Parts: sequence; structure tokens; C-alpha cells
Amino acid sequence: MAVIEGLLIQCGQMLLVLALAPLLTGVVRKIKARLMRKRGASIFQPYRDLIRLCRKEAVVAEGSSWLFRVAPYVIFAATWVAAALVPTFATGLMFSWSADLIAIASLLAASRFFLTLAGMDVGTSFGGLGSSREVMIASLAEPAMIMIVFAIALVAGSTQLSTMAGVMLNGVGLRITLALALLALMIVALAENARIPVDNPTTHLELTMVHEAMVLEYSGRHLALIELSAQLKLLLYISLIACLFVPWGLAPAHTGPGAAVIGLLTYGLKLAVGGGLLATFEVSIAKMRVFRVPDFMGAALMLGLLGTLLLFVSRGL
Repeated sequence: MAVIEGLLIQCGQMLLVLALAPLLTGVVRKIKARLMRKRGASIFQPYRDLIRLCRKEAVVAEGSSWLFRVAPYVIFAATWVAAALVPTFATGLMFSWSADLIAIASLLAASRFFLTLAGMDVGTSFGGLGSSREVMIASLAEPAMIMIVFAIALVAGSTQLSTMAGVMLNGVGLRITLALALLALMIVALAENARIPVDNPTTHLELTMVHEAMVLEYSGRHLALIELSAQLKLLLYISLIACLFVPWGLAPAHTGPGAAVIGLLTYGLKLAVGGGLLATFEVSIAKMRVFRVPDFMGAALMLGLLGTLLLFVSRGL
């Protein structure tokens, strides 16, 4: 019975992130519209958009290979698994042993790899432009992510997310290393999710778009899977920041339903606060030029490296 119960809870978390991802995107869009004194669409509009895309016929470009058709499913599967591994309302779930920060970064890298290949597969100028820019950003974001993992893992003594959340929850004191890692992780999250100031998720101007340029040739269910994958990635990063730096409310393993309910309510509050902060930040800042993005991402790399070095120095004193 314990195995069945654990499996049901793990499946519940997988369905939870899948159900909340479009809602989070809708909340961010609604808050941005309100801050710009606009009415904005309903927070449930992303669900309607996904249903509408699934009902449409998928048009495949001429000259595309099997990779163009398979890529949306691989991207969605990798992103969904990565998002489901991050502890949301509880720790110590059945598959928590695989919820390793390095494994999650690898799944996201695999998703990006197939997305860039799909963008170049058709052979359009927009696809190649977006793929080249995405690889340029990834070449700086991935080393920064590795340094962030090192900095937090050295403090927590593990790269397993449930263990890291438990260590943070028990208290590690005020550490400059964690503050620098948090800032670096926020910068990486903005770049990975194609948000302002790195990219604008709503733009269709060929001189500025990155993510949208790679998916211009997709339609129907293929585009729905890619859009849902992008929404899952946004939820993943907010959940990751909440798990590592705001772990309060997470239900420990083998606790009653009361703790799980509190964890669910706390998780919903964290998502709402994270979405509100993201919308406020995007409204208050302009998109930077593409050639300034390396400087922005370099700051994340330097913050992660500085945090790791400070940790070694402080231990050596």
C-alpha cells in the first residue's frame, strides 16, 4: 500500500505541474496587462489557446525531416519530466532520488538541443537565426548554471533537491554565497525562458526574436506541445527557486494529508508571488540589444563563480 500511495502522490505532482503551467503564464500576462493599464485576457486564456491549437491541423513544411515532427514530443517529454522532478508541495517522493539538480539541467539542455535542431531543420532564415542566437545564449547560460549548482551543492552537501531543501529549511544562516547564487539563478531563468530583457516572448520582429524564430514553422498540435513546454519551463524555474531559497511549507516525507494540503496552498502562493514579481520586472525594464546579452549572461557566470570562491575562502579562514 505504501508503494501505491507513493506512486499516486508522484503522479499527482506530475499532473499538478502540467495543470498549473498554463495558469502561471496566464497570471503573468494578466498582471503585466494591469500594470500597463490594460484589461488583458483572462488568466485561463492559455488553456483555450492550447485547446484551439490541438484542434487545428498540423501543417508540416516541405523539405522537413522526421526530426521536425519528433522534436515537439521530445521537447515536451524532457521538460515535463524535469518540471515534475522539482519538489513542489512535498519532499521525499517516490522518484525524489532522481530529482538531482544536474539531471534537471541535463534534461533542459537536451530539450534546447532538439529545439535548435528543429529550428534549423526546415532551412528557413528565421529558424537559423533563432537557433544561432539560442546556442549563443546557451553557451553562457549552461556554465553559469553549473557554477550555481556547485555553489549551492557545496553549502547543502548534495545535489539532490529534497536533501538541499531540507538543509535550507533547517537553516544555514546568512550566506553571501547563496545570495549570489540566487541572483545568478534569476538571470539564467530569464534567459532560459526567453523573457525580458533577454528576449520578448510576445514579439514577432525578426531583428529581436530568439525563441519565436525557431518555432515559426510549427502549427497545430506540434505548436501546442512547444507552447506547453515553454510554460512548463517557466513553472520549473519558479518552483526551483522556491524549493532552494524559499523551502518553507514543503511537506516532509511520510506525513499526513494535512501537511500536504498546507504544502499545496503554500506552493500556490509561491507561484503567485513569483509570477507577480516577474511581471513587475518585465514591465519596468526594456529589452536589451542582442549583442549585450553576453554581458548580461556573463554577470550570472561571474556571480556563480564568485559565490563558489567566497565559500572556499570562508572555509579556509
